[in-house]
Amino acid sequence: MPPPAKNFLTPEQVIGLQKTLKENELSHVRERILIILLQNDGRTQQEISKFLGCSPRTVAYWCMNGDPDKLETLHNRRDYEHYRKATPEYIELLLKTVDKSPSSLGYEFGRWTAERLATYLTMATGIELSSSQVRRILKRKKYSYIWAKYDLESQQNLVERALFEERLNRYLAVAREYPELLQVWFWDESGFSLQVIRRKNWGQKGQRKNITGQRRRGRINVMGAIRESDRKRVGFFIKKGNADIFLEQLQQFNELIKQEWVNKGNRLEDFQSHGPRIILILDNASFHKRQDILSRLSQELPNFRLDFLPVYSPDYNMIELVWHSCKEYIAHRLFQSIDELQLLLDRLLNQGELVINWHRKIKNKGNNHHIAT
Repeated sequence: MPPPAKNFLTPEQVIGLQKTLKENELSHVRERILIILLQNDGRTQQEISKFLGCSPRTVAYWCMNGDPDKLETLHNRRDYEHYRKATPEYIELLLKTVDKSPSSLGYEFGRWTAERLATYLTMATGIELSSSQVRRILKRKKYSYIWAKYDLESQQNLVERALFEERLNRYLAVAREYPELLQVWFWDESGFSLQVIRRKNWGQKGQRKNITGQRRRGRINVMGAIRESDRKRVGFFIKKGNADIFLEQLQQFNELIKQEWVNKGNRLEDFQSHGPRIILILDNASFHKRQDILSRLSQELPNFRLDFLPVYSPDYNMIELVWHSCKEYIAHRLFQSIDELQLLLDRLLNQGELVINWHRKIKNKGNNHHIAT
């Protein structure tokens, strides 16, 4: 669209703009009026930009969109009468609201965002602030938007936890002194996806890099275990987790332990009577406790004893740190296929390539790790 010709404004429009220019106290509104008036005088956009000291983009926008008959269009949204700054009462209600659960106010979402807070407070107070304004208020009040810690303590049975911890410490004491007689292993299941989440990317300042929205589909499920004494890890790749597959993987797991025992110079036929007893610590997934599976385990794997974690107590399961470290290692990596992902997971879990800081705390896992190292 070609720019308007010189003197495209009517005398009435010029008078109206000049009157508003004198009376209006908002600098951005006066600047936009001057852009229209200078354009009417025949100035080019480049000349207007240089004269007013504003960006060419701003001049181009208001040359095209400034309406001399609708002066309200020259205002920002916050200039309208329904917009007001935050009052002390607004801030007080904001701080009370952010500390409440959204569900207590009838919302189905689980966490407050700045946008949700702004929407709720507009309805509650009639004061319309943007999400960025709400965010600035919270920042001034020393609030920050950080990961919350899952609170499992209210759902835990403290008596069961104390009994389990006492029992676990007995197991560990014996296993550390007599590793040929007793081994303590921690068991769990986890999943790894081809879908990669990129939170940040390098780019030139002032420019946001576009990332394709295409998502790769595919998932690898793993059943695995870790031995407390030497941090030996094993991972079994499965299609899905259920009781039958759980039994199959335990049978494979037993064969690995048996072969390890034979490699130390022992006779295979002596394993059941003289081999180590295995304490397997695991969670309360329903397929771990199916009665027919437990009966078969007692018959086919007599060296095994399952000991189940107290409810809502993942902090006692050492393998949680393995999953966490493994997922952290593969974050931001792009895999072309399931096979490629599985090869890396095999190296990390079964060939010892995954380096783990055993003294770190796992974020978002409820309690800190309780296993003595």
